[in-house]
Amino acid sequence: MNLNYAIFRSQPIMTLSDLKQIGTHNKREKQAYKSNPDIKLEMSKYNVELVPLAEKYVKGFYNITKEYQKEHLEKQKTEREDRKKKFNVMVDSSRNVVADELLFTASNKFFDNMSNKELMRWADACMEFVYEDLGYTKEQILHSTLHVDEKTPHIHCVVIPLVKKYDNRTKTERYTISKKQYIKDKNHLSQLQDKYHQRLTEKGFDLERGIKGSDNENINIKELKKITKKLNLDLNNKTQKLDESVNDLKEKIKSNKNVLFDKEYVKIKKDTFESINKVIDNATNVMNLQPKLEKVYKEVDSYTRSYQSIKRENNLYKNEIENLKIKNYELNEKNNELNVLLKDVLMTIKRFFRKLLQLGSEMIKNITTSEIKQYYDENYFDKKDVINISVGTSEETELFDYVDYKRYYGISKYNELDDDYDNKDDFEIGM
Repeated sequence: MNLNYAIFRSQPIMTLSDLKQIGTHNKREKQAYKSNPDIKLEMSKYNVELVPLAEKYVKGFYNITKEYQKEHLEKQKTEREDRKKKFNVMVDSSRNVVADELLFTASNKFFDNMSNKELMRWADACMEFVYEDLGYTKEQILHSTLHVDEKTPHIHCVVIPLVKKYDNRTKTERYTISKKQYIKDKNHLSQLQDKYHQRLTEKGFDLERGIKGSDNENINIKELKKITKKLNLDLNNKTQKLDESVNDLKEKIKSNKNVLFDKEYVKIKKDTFESINKVIDNATNVMNLQPKLEKVYKEVDSYTRSYQSIKRENNLYKNEIENLKIKNYELNEKNNELNVLLKDVLMTIKRFFRKLLQLGSEMIKNITTSEIKQYYDENYFDKKDVINISVGTSEETELFDYVDYKRYYGISKYNELDDDYDNKDDFEIGM
């Protein structure tokens, strides 16, 4: 009985930060993998890039989603100030994935003594499944790599399910990232796993899809436990009946003293003969049940081994996640420090621009006005910043119009300048 299984899993990636970490793992960008001793870095040179990626995962993501970013920037121009979001913030905070990681592998024994040519033939079949059965284009594949530096060879294929969908609100087609366009739900995933198994077997690979019941539906672990329990009960019942019939036969043989023999026949009582037949029937039932039990026991053992392997893998990931949490905390601390510094720098720039508008020559004022507009377009300044910088200067009208001041705010809202912008001792400018 073949106990090698075709394995295809799908793991959603919800944020760009997660995507970065997965890229670090898949591209073996760490110097050491203390949290995962199964990785043999000296073997990593034999890993195969099925769909190469020269840059980091996040940069690759931005390259694939260039048109989506352009569309988002255009939309932001007409968005209310309090609803504006940068592209990376928008994709992280949406309910959609930013990417999907497809994992392909098989039971460890499947790869025993497999030649490199045969391994690549299996990898090609997996990628054919990605293109032909899942429906991804090569432009949607961020990176795909075959790892042979771990205990069991496997493929990580990271896809960006970027699609254009009709938006009922705007009555236009808009970009979105939607895994559901390719894997709708668990039932659809199960159907795809059937297709994956079928594709591999058609290519000549000797792999099992899973246990098949009489109704040809896949049996999950809970159902397997139910079947095992039922078979055990059946075996106990049939064994008990066999014991009872054997004991009954023994008693009848003891009481059956006059047994007649001739050359071809043995003459016994009718009820004794019936008891013999009953023993034979019950023994046959037990014997017929035995192979079924053996098959299920082997399947349970296989599932158990697979589960234990996955559990070990999960524990390794947990350790790595803990390490990443610590690093993430440190990065957050540094990021907070940088944000404070950036805020101070921006405040200084705002004050400086205001002084230039107040005291500079016409040429300096024109250059400064252009810079203010650029800072606004790139979301470094908001409307309030532009208004406070320019109010009371000769460039006030042009900059007010540029940020649509009258459309969004009442004229009286900024009658008084913020103190932060009006400290005339901050700079000494001679022009």
